[in-house]
Amino acid sequence: MARQSYQDKLTELREDVLYMSEVVMERLRMGLDALEQKDENLAREVIEGDGEINRMYLDLEQDCIDLLALQQPVASDLRFIAASFKIITDLERIGDLATNLGEYTLDAERDLFPDVDVQEMGELTLDMLEDAMLAYDDENTDACRELAARDDELDHFAERASEIVVRDLIERELESPDEVEQLLQDVSRLLLTIRDLERVGDHTVNIAARTLYMVENDDELIY
Repeated sequence: MARQSYQDKLTELREDVLYMSEVVMERLRMGLDALEQKDENLAREVIEGDGEINRMYLDLEQDCIDLLALQQPVASDLRFIAASFKIITDLERIGDLATNLGEYTLDAERDLFPDVDVQEMGELTLDMLEDAMLAYDDENTDACRELAARDDELDHFAERASEIVVRDLIERELESPDEVEQLLQDVSRLLLTIRDLERVGDHTVNIAARTLYMVENDDELIY
């Protein structure tokens, strides 16, 4: 009976981690939509929802601690619990980055860089995150390795986007100090958005790395 209860707790942990990922993905999508539509109400909803993600993280952190302390798991169960703990940490940080998108929306007044497709970059990160969590659920190690390769594509996208912004900044002619100040604020906000989406990709690779370690005891993607 005790063993069955222990297995039930492991199953529940997996389900709760997956649910947290669904909430985080929803918030990231909302943050991207708010940014694209300049929707301040949606932006505030994303910002105010960060507390829910933080509470989920703390609850799951305690679940992991309890399983480690009370059940003293070994081998694959130990790796599963440890990986899940690391994964919820990455999910919580992705939630923070989604909150940043909401804050950038509230600060933004105009879109001066149409050649930089933030939404396309956002879609790449969302697809990667969804696939990373599917790999965790299905224990799909091939998908984990593929995600690491896809992150290189995201990094190149971010690098090209940043180069476009900087080149535009150099070439643009401005007439007044106020225009310069406003442009610098716009550039800073866009570069931060690009950086944050790139970081979502990095956290996604972390999730894939922990899943690979969980399933195969292979740390090749961790370092």
